[in-house]
Amino acid sequence: MKALPKFEDHSRQDTRYTTCYMCACRCGIKVTVEDNKVRYIQGNRNHPVNKGVLCAKGNAGIMKQQSPARLQQPLMRKPGTERGEGEFEPISWHDALNLLTDRLAKIRSTDPKKLAFFTGRDQMQALTGLWATQFGTINWAAHGGFCSVNMASAGLYTMGHAFWEFGDPDWERTKYFMLWGVAEDHASNPIKMGIEQVKRRGAKFVSVNPVRTGYQAVADEWVAIRPGTDGLLALAMIHVLLRNDCIDQTFLVRYTNAPWLVVDTPGQKGHGLILRDKKGNPLCWDQETDAVTDASQVEIQPALFGEYTAPDGRPVKTVMTLLAERYLDAQYAPENVAERCGVPAEQIERLALEMAHVAFKETIEIECEWTDAYGRTHDRFVGRPVSMHAMRGISAHSNGFQTCRAIHLLQILLGTIDVPGGHLSKPPYPKHIPPGIKPAREMAPNTPLKSPPLGFPTGPEDLVIDKQGNPLRIDKAYSWDAPMANHGLMHMVITNAVKGDPYPIDTLILFMANMSWNSTMNTSQVMDMLREKGEDGEYKIPFLVVSDAFHSETVNFADLVLPDCTYLERHDTISMLDRPISEPHAAADSIRQPILEKDRDVRPWQEVLVDLAGRLKFPAFTGEDGKPRYASYQDFIINFQKEPGIGFLAGWRGENGDQGLRGEPNPKQWEAYAENQCFFVHHLEDSQKYYRYCNQDYLTLARHAGWVGSTDPIVLELYSETQQRFKLAGQGLYDGPCPTREEHKDRLTRYFDPLPIWHPPLEHGRIDMDKYPFHAITQRPMFMYHSWDSQNAWLRQICAGNRLYMNRGRAHSMGIEDDAWVWVESHHGRIRAQVKLIEAVEPDTVWTWNAIGKQAGAWGLSADADESRKGFLLNHLISELLPQQGDGLDNVTNSDPVTGQAAWYDLRVKITPAKPGEVGSWPQFDQVKPLPGMAVSPSALRYQTHRAVNLKRSLWDVLTRGKHRR
Repeated sequence: MKALPKFEDHSRQDTRYTTCYMCACRCGIKVTVEDNKVRYIQGNRNHPVNKGVLCAKGNAGIMKQQSPARLQQPLMRKPGTERGEGEFEPISWHDALNLLTDRLAKIRSTDPKKLAFFTGRDQMQALTGLWATQFGTINWAAHGGFCSVNMASAGLYTMGHAFWEFGDPDWERTKYFMLWGVAEDHASNPIKMGIEQVKRRGAKFVSVNPVRTGYQAVADEWVAIRPGTDGLLALAMIHVLLRNDCIDQTFLVRYTNAPWLVVDTPGQKGHGLILRDKKGNPLCWDQETDAVTDASQVEIQPALFGEYTAPDGRPVKTVMTLLAERYLDAQYAPENVAERCGVPAEQIERLALEMAHVAFKETIEIECEWTDAYGRTHDRFVGRPVSMHAMRGISAHSNGFQTCRAIHLLQILLGTIDVPGGHLSKPPYPKHIPPGIKPAREMAPNTPLKSPPLGFPTGPEDLVIDKQGNPLRIDKAYSWDAPMANHGLMHMVITNAVKGDPYPIDTLILFMANMSWNSTMNTSQVMDMLREKGEDGEYKIPFLVVSDAFHSETVNFADLVLPDCTYLERHDTISMLDRPISEPHAAADSIRQPILEKDRDVRPWQEVLVDLAGRLKFPAFTGEDGKPRYASYQDFIINFQKEPGIGFLAGWRGENGDQGLRGEPNPKQWEAYAENQCFFVHHLEDSQKYYRYCNQDYLTLARHAGWVGSTDPIVLELYSETQQRFKLAGQGLYDGPCPTREEHKDRLTRYFDPLPIWHPPLEHGRIDMDKYPFHAITQRPMFMYHSWDSQNAWLRQICAGNRLYMNRGRAHSMGIEDDAWVWVESHHGRIRAQVKLIEAVEPDTVWTWNAIGKQAGAWGLSADADESRKGFLLNHLISELLPQQGDGLDNVTNSDPVTGQAAWYDLRVKITPAKPGEVGSWPQFDQVKPLPGMAVSPSALRYQTHRAVNLKRSLWDVLTRGKHRR
């Protein structure tokens, strides 16, 4: 018998730890390297996020490193060529940075807002936001405005944290789990592990989604809802809970503003605001003294329901009274919302009562002494083991903010927030409601902003508008168009800048943002806008800088290309100041460290930003001698402090590296992280794990760590006074700024409300719904993330061309057969796609995978790649502006009127069979030209660190797994 060949020479290999970047999970990985090549990637079993689990994307990080699309060197658009033609010539980093520094210095010294800096899924927004603040431009934001700002804002204004990276279900204890609008790739490994626990323990798993794929496919019950009606479903469930007296009254009195008194004087100034004393404290009705009193007092018995008269004679009602009056109305009864939601009334009522049964009849109690923020001592944590999770299927609608609020209200009425078995916050959350940062408004040459560009308004006074009420930001965030746009409106930047509305800009910097293709609404017209010139022959966006690691479609439109590294070639921080890797019971952050030596002339974007900050002499980046304060990005991370003892990394602080969460800079901090597998974890004490919005021990820790500004309790807000202030402004009843344009008055009056409301998606009210009978949405596949991985040779083998999925019965009724080509038309455009018929989709909905379609030649793909021939985008059907109706509203963003969230999923379409011979995806665009220095795309991409072993085995050897060789 021959000896087996030697597969691995471990003496030539080195294993290093880092953090994955193949999606947003930030899983821990260990990478085996041989001769500066990745041999294989494994999950880190010790890591708090994935505990060793790694998905197909994570394993395929090898092929991301081998991608033919990797940018090779800095590039400058060739003089005399037109933008978008893809004609470039190499430029040195020295010349590129000098050119950019000179341009930025001129902007900063004259009018800083002429720089717009917008970033995609960069995972380092604390740095990019700080950079913009120091530059002095308010025109900065990240991807959240076209991703999930509705989710974040609704949660932060309601309970101090939210779904997604702000919180998680208590997977270990929940007995009833409801998943709303979550595609397969969101928090991929943690959710998969969580669902496994739920299923193994016999807890019920309910999925609310128009599509049954991925997570939904293993749910115990699938609720096939119509897109955009989730909020109505949640409010109908609230109706059932109230009608059956299935609410946690003790929880509501102790931890929410349900007992607060609200001024009830319709049509008058001050109507709907909270009744407060002279110190601004909210008031409630004390049943012991039969009088109003400070609601924060401990030894009182607040009335949950009731109508009273305030000391000044004004009528008042409790929040809970207003809530009951609204949602007990017959319009929210299951039988009256069932048809609109597509969910039977019996199912709506049963689901609500099932949750109530689990919450109140299967209560969890954990014996543990803890003290609340009011000084009261408790001997146990009481948990209502019902949990929920939600994401873009909820948020990417123009009614998404109110829908998210409705789901949180449903959770709060059941008493399931941050309790055993419920929905848990993750440090550094929860925050006080809302967080105390206000968006910057004032700008001056060569002067940092007084606050960050993004913040949390509490009323019209906080808007970023001029004295005439006009927007000051290029994306019109924090204006009357989108007053609570906490993540900005990235999808509106190019459109507004080209129109010069509200003003023209000089330079646009895009990082990891494919804004000419899958990251934009109105794809083809945005490409035209990037090429558009004024009467003077100059481009309306004079200078476009693109930084990316790969040759996206947007790179071709750049005037200057600054190539980034891959995640295996650079340092990164996944910071407590940003979006850390914390789990509910552990505060955690992590780093990335270079695993491989760079083989191209590229630089990490973080390093470039720190370099530019020193060149431009930003105060926070410059010493007293006027020279750069930091020698590198690593030096910046070690020594920068947001406040004394608080920096980007929470682990191994202090001169000797023996302090956690807070401490002086440690010069060996990067080495400490590397020695500890690139992550830091601070485990919470048992007494700190629940009720953290009112947990004295936890709030003390949070204040010490710089997560919150005080140890005051965080009161959950069923009723949003912030919303009411904006509503009053729309009615002209507010003592402060009020809009003057009728459309703004109407938007504030109609869509802002102190209690969650439901309204039809905005696009639906401006089109012929009968003409466009189908909802059209995208889902992101579990094996890819955005457009990042459809260049990946291993993952492409799973799917390189998408289909339009239709309900089989509905398609057959229209004479459409499986694999047929169809035309899909919206009010804005049309595409041609090939259908795939399935049962697992709501009959009025069609869907496809997101971002599979590519422009020929982009992303290192060959000109005839399936992604360009068979792949397609729904983006071509979507407009960033609402349909025009001749009513003067010709420039209204197709976004949530509260937060500015891009309304991707409001799309309605009609579908007609293609004629014989009409095949292939359409539209098609000109092939992207190859960039200088980039290799020709290979017909087959094979990867190995050394010569492959051709192992021939008999069938007997295979079946016996080598145990009985003959």
